[in-house]
Amino acid sequence: MLPTQLIPYRQYTVKAVIGVLLLGLQCRKQGQKGFHGASVAVDPESRLTPWLIAYWLSAILLGFRRAHGFLRGFYNLAEISISSMTAAWQEVGGYLAALGLTAQIRWQPVLHALANRYSGSHRRFLFGTASQHRRPPA
Repeated sequence: MLPTQLIPYRQYTVKAVIGVLLLGLQCRKQGQKGFHGASVAVDPESRLTPWLIAYWLSAILLGFRRAHGFLRGFYNLAEISISSMTAAWQEVGGYLAALGLTAQIRWQPVLHALANRYSGSHRRFLFGTASQHRRPPA
């Protein structure tokens, strides 16, 4: 069984990363840019930077895109627009909304169950890529 609460090669847990992205989405709804607002909304000891949050956003988006077919079997993803023209925040926000993950609910058990289900059926992490699944450099 994979340690699904982790993201390979990341210092922070899935719970922490998704929590910060939910903060970023709230900041965007309030008219802020998202990366900076989320970085100052967390504990200063976490040393989060806007750049790190942008990096996390892209990693989470990649995981959702890779799992899109799997997720479609359990969730209504009809509202999610996947294109090069769609902003990453909008797309990740669409996935989180479709999964029912909002800052106003206790979302961690839902996310943990989803990560376990995906990992159990695909033998891969929902977010991130383990070393044995990485391609060697060209």
